[in-house]
Amino acid sequence: MAEASETQADGTEQEPGEPRSRRTLLVGAGLAGVAGLAAACGGSGDGGGSGGSDAGSGAEPGKGGAAGTALASAGEIPVGGGKVFEDAKVVVCQPEQGRFTAFSAACTHRGCSVGSVSGGTINCPCHGSKFKITDGSVANPPADEPLEARKVTVQGDKIMLA
Repeated sequence: MAEASETQADGTEQEPGEPRSRRTLLVGAGLAGVAGLAAACGGSGDGGGSGGSDAGSGAEPGKGGAAGTALASAGEIPVGGGKVFEDAKVVVCQPEQGRFTAFSAACTHRGCSVGSVSGGTINCPCHGSKFKITDGSVANPPADEPLEARKVTVQGDKIMLA
């Protein structure tokens, strides 16, 4: 009974007992490396890996800080202004006394983090986009979409991500 030939990684046929070519070994090693890299990067979508996942933090993926996180005291947010919380990827504003708004700190133009709040706008340093502190709408392009609203609550004197 004759042994069947085997197709190599480079598409050529190899007869039984014939040594593998150097090209076949290199192609096989390269494919194994790519598979290992893909496995290390996750890709299952279940949030079970490490590397930037918000899994287990109580936050929605890609949204930044965890729900229930105290960001600041109410007195730290100026009336008519706001404050950017880089770690939580959120900006909290107080358009009028006792009313707080919050938005994603990611500019809708190119994803840069907004840098400051002044003059009634949330300002992106990358390309000059500005957003209104009242509702996150665009006050100055190039962004053409509003900032994504985030929910905050005031518990005692603390502003909390909801």
